[in-house]
Formats: sequence, structure tokens, C-alpha cells
Amino acid sequence: MTAGGTVRTEVRIGVLGPVVAHAAGDALTLPRPRSREVLAVLVAAGGRTVRTDALVDDLWDGTPPPGAVGAVRTFVAELRRALEPDRPPRTPPRVVVTRGPGYALDVPPDAVDAWRVARLAAEARTAPPDTAVRLLAHALAAWRGEPYEELADRPWVQPERTRLVTLRADVTEQLADALLATGRAVDVVPLLDAHVGAHPWREDGWRLLATALHRLHRPADALDVLRRARRTLAEDLGLDPGPALRDLEQQVLERRDDDAWRDDSLSALDRRGGRARLEASGAVLTSLAVSGDLATVRAQRLASIAAAERLGDPLLTARVVGGLEAPGVWTRSDDDELAAAVVAAAVRTLPRVTGSPVTRGRLLATIAIEDRGTAARETEALEAERIARDLDDRHLLCLALSGRAMQRFGSTGLAADRERIGAELVATAVCAESTTFRIAGRIVRMQALCALGRLDEAAAEADEVDALAASAERPLATTFTAWFRHTFADGPEPAAPDEMPGFSHGIVALARVTRLVRDGGTLPGPDAAGDLGPYAPWVRPLLLVRAGDVDGARRAVRGAPAPPHDLLQEVAWGLLLTAAREAGAPDVVDRARDALAPAVDERAAGSGVVDAGPVRALLRG
Repeated sequence: MTAGGTVRTEVRIGVLGPVVAHAAGDALTLPRPRSREVLAVLVAAGGRTVRTDALVDDLWDGTPPPGAVGAVRTFVAELRRALEPDRPPRTPPRVVVTRGPGYALDVPPDAVDAWRVARLAAEARTAPPDTAVRLLAHALAAWRGEPYEELADRPWVQPERTRLVTLRADVTEQLADALLATGRAVDVVPLLDAHVGAHPWREDGWRLLATALHRLHRPADALDVLRRARRTLAEDLGLDPGPALRDLEQQVLERRDDDAWRDDSLSALDRRGGRARLEASGAVLTSLAVSGDLATVRAQRLASIAAAERLGDPLLTARVVGGLEAPGVWTRSDDDELAAAVVAAAVRTLPRVTGSPVTRGRLLATIAIEDRGTAARETEALEAERIARDLDDRHLLCLALSGRAMQRFGSTGLAADRERIGAELVATAVCAESTTFRIAGRIVRMQALCALGRLDEAAAEADEVDALAASAERPLATTFTAWFRHTFADGPEPAAPDEMPGFSHGIVALARVTRLVRDGGTLPGPDAAGDLGPYAPWVRPLLLVRAGDVDGARRAVRGAPAPPHDLLQEVAWGLLLTAAREAGAPDVVDRARDALAPAVDERAAGSGVVDAGPVRALLRG
């Protein structure tokens, strides 16, 4: 509280990319470029006072114009209004403050992304390896692009940009070192592949990458990396490799093992360094998941849970089960067996977790996210949400809201609820500085807006997703926006990604058939529609009846199960209703009409991928 009794809203400032600011979860509109540059200069000063004459020198190259000091004061005033829009008149500023002959940024250290990254990196240097992995993964996630991106041509910013680029490289190598210390050589390779290309003169990057390959029993690849390092250093700097690289090369040639690992199974989740490595598994698997390496996540997640359960520590098991911060945006799992096993482990562990509400909340949210297409876990999601609100834990609230979004399918017609959940998820993720959940929230909202027929707003969300995905290197997120544009803006048909079988299996054939039905086109025969995957029970009856096999269609209609409670339930019920009507199955017609009735004012388009048109038209026939 301030002296006047008002609540001070914490401002969050980002310079690891474009210069941005947020307050109370909302993006602040920063004024003209000069005022943004003043903010950037103050951030670079690290909270120290910047004299007005120094600001003049930074803002104008060469001789400043007459009135430059007055202009600086104007820029500062504009900046203060932008950063504190609700500050009452004639009250002193609290963010950009006047100190002596200049100005300073008066915010907590964690309010600026560049300051927070430096703190995390410093803490990680003295932390145990598993803790270091978590700290450094959070540090790397803060980058949204090149530091001070729009000011790259300004002379004053060059030393600060160089310092931050070096800091990012240091953090990357620190993380690689911590991963190796926790037995996670498999995760070091993708982390450092691009790094050594961007920083070819940093010997530690080459050494850590070659070490990881050596520990993965890939001696030829390790030697290739070491020889590339030797060529780069010799040709570009005229230097020989240092003793660490030379010793490692000899070790690989002699096929000697490092003392830090044993020559047995090199699974990332074997028994070596069990507890420390398992504690770190959530952060590492999360990093792999959001970067798109879903196959590795699926391969390693269940093994880590099984290893934790063998140790007999319920809190450790709970942290491993609930440690993956990968939100759900599609209601069909990529691996049903894995999802069921994760849910079973969470249910087994939940009664044994006492005295740790955060851990309990993460388990509950994990159950809600993983048990998809059932709408049977909303109670768990709501309890996780309550715990997060009671604790004011924004990261947990992001996870809980993601679980609620996956469960809000108890009937058709609930798109408005999911739109509100998605909007809150975006706002919470902004406060939590989680790009992952910002993307997820915008996709959830885009999907719901399609069902509500608010396609212009859905298109705006798609644009936001694409921008976030590009800046944070989250390529799989654009799968959903590409399909949105194909379905609603006549964009090209995207490929179905192999990394996401829960999404891709059957979606192309379903989308094509549904578009033909909606537009009155001629349907292919039952054997010519392509791979309908899990959607066949609700599509095949209509293909049969349109092909003239009315009896077969009637049998198929009556044998079709109720569609899952998921993003495509309105589409599935609509196709089943149409087939039942044409095949003469009035009992199924009544069942489908009852199921669709709550969505009468929506479109059968809640996935943002497949559009069967207005539900009212489907009900009318």
C-alpha cells in the first residue's frame, strides 16, 4: 500500500527482445520512441541514477539540439504517465523517480527481465545441479529475441547488448553443465547444437557438446564436434584448442569413460544420480516440450515417474508427476497409454501428499490436463484453481486454468466459458511471465471464439499466437493457427505434424469431409475418404448413406458411440445427426438433437480447425 492507501501495481519491464512493459497483467502502451529509449537507458543503468546531461548525450548523436534538456523532461513525463496510468494527480512518481541531477528506475530486481536473468544465473552458480537446471531454464525462457531489439542501431546500447548476449551464452553453457551433472546428456545436444554455431569461439560450448555426445556413446559425432572446434579456432583466431578440448579428444579416441557416468544404459532416466536428476526432470522435460521435442518427452516421462515411485518418496513422486509445465490445447492425447499412466500415478500419489498445497495443486492440475476428452476431471481442476488463488501462485494458476480449459466440455455449447478461461489464462501468464501459457491461453480463446462466431477476434488471437511463437521459437503452436486460416480464411491446407499424433491422426480427412458437407459438395465413398482415424464412427455413417447404402448407414449410426467430450463434439454430433436423419434412424436423431441443443447459438467449430457450420442449421436439417 502507498501512503494514500492505494495499491501499488507492480510494473514488469522487458528488454530481452523489444522494449515492453506490463502492469497488473496488461500490456502498457509505451509512448514515442524517444520515451521508450529513456526507459531502455534507465534499465541499462541497473537502477542507478542517470544524469540528465548523460541522457541528452545518449539520445542525440553529435551536438544535441537547443532545448534538449526540456525535451528529456517531456520524454520522462510521458514515460511516467505510461508506466503509472492510474497514479493520482500531484502524487510523486514511483517507477521513474527523480534523484539529484537525474532519473532512476525504482522497481524490484525481478521486475526487469534482464536483471532477473542475471540474478538467476548468479544463484545457479552456487546451487545444486538439479536446482541450477530449474533456475537456468527459467532464465533462458525470459529471452523473447535480441536484447533491446528496436534500439540495435543506437551507439549507447552496444556495450549493454554485448553484455546480455554474453550472459545468454553463459547461461546456456551453465545449463548444459548442470544437465550433464544430473545425468541428462541427451538434453544437452539440442541445447548446444545451435549455440556453438552462434558462438563458435567459446571453447566451453564445444567441450560441453562433445562431452554430451561422448556420454551418449556417439564417439564419431563427439570427434566431429571437437575437430570442427579445432578448425574454427585455428582458421578464425589462429589458436590451438585449449587443454580441456585436447584432453577430451584423447579421452574419446581412447574410448575412456568420464568419472561422472557409468558405462551402462544411457537412458536419461536410469538409476544414476537418481534423486537429483529426477528433481530436475520436470524443468528439462518442460523445456523440451515447449521447444517441440514431444517424442523425447513421451519417451522419458513415464520412466521418470516409475523411477520416482521406486524410491518410495511421495513428495518426490508428486513433484515428478506434476513437474511438466506443458499446457493442454488439444483435447485428444498424443499418447493415450502414457496419459492414463500419468493420471494413475497422480491418483495413487495424491492421498499421500500432505503439508504441501502447491504440490497437491500441481497433481490435481496434471490430472485435469492429462485426462482429456472425458469432462470427468473438472472437480480436480477447480480444486487446483482454488489452491492457486489462495496461495496467489500465478504459475500454479496457469496450470490449473489450462486443466479447466481441457475439462470444460461437460455438454455442448460451453464455448463462452472456455473463452473466459482462455482470457484469464493469458492475463495470468503475462503476470507470471510465461510465454508457454500465454500461447496456450490465446489458442484456447481462438478456438472458443470460432464456436461463438467471432471470427475477427479469433483471427487477432491467431496473429498474437504466431508472433509469440516466432519470438519464443515455439513452432508447433503455429499448427493451430495455420489450420484456423485454412478453415476460416481459405488458407492452404497445412500438413498434419508427426510430433502430435493426437491432433494429426484423422484430422485431414475429417476436415475435408466436413467442409464438403457444409458446402453441399459430393462426398467420397466410404473407402475413398482417407484415414479418418478416431473420427470414423461419426463420419462413416454419412459416407455410407450418401453412397446409397442406407441399411449399412442405419446400422453404423445406431452402433456409433457418443462422441467424446472434446473440442470436436459438436462436429461429431452434427455429422451423426445428418446421417441419422438421412438413414431413417429417428431414435438417433432425437439423441443427437438433445446433445446439440445447448449449442444452438454456436457454430460447430470449437476446435478452430474443423467447421461444420451453425448448430441451428444442423438442428433444422
